[in-house]
Amino acid sequence: MDQHLLRVAMGKEPADLVITNGQVVNVCSGEVYPGGVAVAGNRIAAVGDVAYTIGEETQVIDAGGKYLTPGFIDGHIHPESANLSLSRFAEIVLCHGTTSVFTDLHEIGVVGGIDAMNAALEEARQTPLKYYWVVPSHIPFSPGVETSGGRIDAGIIERAMARKEAVGLSEVVSPYVAMELPDLMRSLDVTVEQRKVIAGHGPETHGPMWNAFAAAGVTNDHEALSAEEILLRVRSGVHAQLRHNLVVPTLPQMITALTKDGIASRMVSLVTDDTTAIVLANEGHMDYLVRLALEQGVDWVTAIQMVTLNAAQAFHKDFEIGSLAPGRFADINIVEGPEHFRVLKTVANGKVVAEDLRPAAPLPLSGHAPVLLNTFHLERPVAASDLVIAARPGARMAHVHVMRTLPWVPITKGAEADLPVRDGYIAADPAQDLLHIAVIERHHRTGNIGRAFLGGMGLKRGAMASSIGHDHHNIVVMGADPGDMAVAANRVAEMQGGIVLAENGQIVEEIALPILGLLTDLDAWTLAEKRRILLAKAAERGCAVSDAFMFLSFITLAAIPAFAITDKGYVDVAKQQIVDPVLSY
Repeated sequence: MDQHLLRVAMGKEPADLVITNGQVVNVCSGEVYPGGVAVAGNRIAAVGDVAYTIGEETQVIDAGGKYLTPGFIDGHIHPESANLSLSRFAEIVLCHGTTSVFTDLHEIGVVGGIDAMNAALEEARQTPLKYYWVVPSHIPFSPGVETSGGRIDAGIIERAMARKEAVGLSEVVSPYVAMELPDLMRSLDVTVEQRKVIAGHGPETHGPMWNAFAAAGVTNDHEALSAEEILLRVRSGVHAQLRHNLVVPTLPQMITALTKDGIASRMVSLVTDDTTAIVLANEGHMDYLVRLALEQGVDWVTAIQMVTLNAAQAFHKDFEIGSLAPGRFADINIVEGPEHFRVLKTVANGKVVAEDLRPAAPLPLSGHAPVLLNTFHLERPVAASDLVIAARPGARMAHVHVMRTLPWVPITKGAEADLPVRDGYIAADPAQDLLHIAVIERHHRTGNIGRAFLGGMGLKRGAMASSIGHDHHNIVVMGADPGDMAVAANRVAEMQGGIVLAENGQIVEEIALPILGLLTDLDAWTLAEKRRILLAKAAERGCAVSDAFMFLSFITLAAIPAFAITDKGYVDVAKQQIVDPVLSY
């Protein structure tokens, strides 16, 4: 027991930090009232009338009548999606009032397995941001049709659950529950035995399958896309994590479950799932979602509850985070009110860490463990001929199957097209908005290269390559010209990861991501500007989607409809089978 905390609470010792003259947003009672917060070490000692805790050495912050809220919580986030090292990710989200995140570090595990995740967790411990680890339920996601660097199975999960940071099992997929996969059943049993949380992944799941999903012990789920699906979750006793991000901007249609249908909000929280440095630097993090909720008519206190107490309760962590109450961690935001909501100052673990959306002091960057670096293993550089589909000798045209992405979300639909044969290969046709796309295995020197055709991106010339490709993070490259594709893909490998735009055999723009091929130690503001420039130059070359590299990273995901591309080939997602994109000549 922390006796200093008790003595400050009793007025026997002075507080280390006191915030006075605030408006306390009490997410437990739903009230807002004048008061302050007293801090002893890294915990809250008192809330409300705290004048009695002030001593000569106490640091006093005058809130100036502004609102005091708990630190914000993102209950489902893959921080790797921002392409920032965990220190740099912590730096930017703390500036926006986020003091805790629940993450599975799945992308890190895809590349480096459990050793890489353990190393990343050690880095995370060095930051003021609380990284709660929700252990991945499986890696790879689609083992029959992709090659990943790392693997997670039931034995590894059982050992991982013993870590202090481990709070549950992540991304438990509803069809896998219905199939009663033995490894998953074992992992579910281990999670329940340790009284930890099962976090679900149940898109488009209804009826008996949904009931089985909930009966398996799923505690929360982030895959709703409509108000009806929010209602389904809450009525089933499953906490509904209302997701909103660049790829799935669905908050407006889902929030009507509260604003129109009038359901209780206590089992609803807001989450991002994925984000980018551009969004973090320009819009924010959970503070951005609060603003969106307020714009949609959500009550002020309710909006704060959905990024604090509700999120903590979804993981049974409300005894230490999520509210301004004695004994909880001293994670406190000073914010403007609902009319002009923004974060003014962030306190994490009893220390001021950010003010006016900037760090109060630079966060130290930790060195990276060897397992997080030098993760590219290719037999040789690729040639243009490696990235295209060879035609049948003598053929002049080919009838092919193509995948076309929707313009607002990277979900693909199947289509057919006729493409010319040129120099012995089936050529792309930018006039039809059809490009070459290929995935190059980079983890185990297998030499695997998957090839197909992609529509909907709009690129007219050049090529784009990236080492970010869910759920395997091999090198994905698309383009109008095979030579430019080879230049871009080889540059990604040379940099040990990154995103590249090439044209006429030259690199137009690039961003290096040398940590696992996913992350950089650049700060969020610098990375956001570099990414903005790169995307603008892609748009100059015809790219029509909002964030081409974000879209490209999901075209490789063999878990969302309807077709995907991996190192093993062109994937029919529903069948989980590799199919030939060439139909006839």
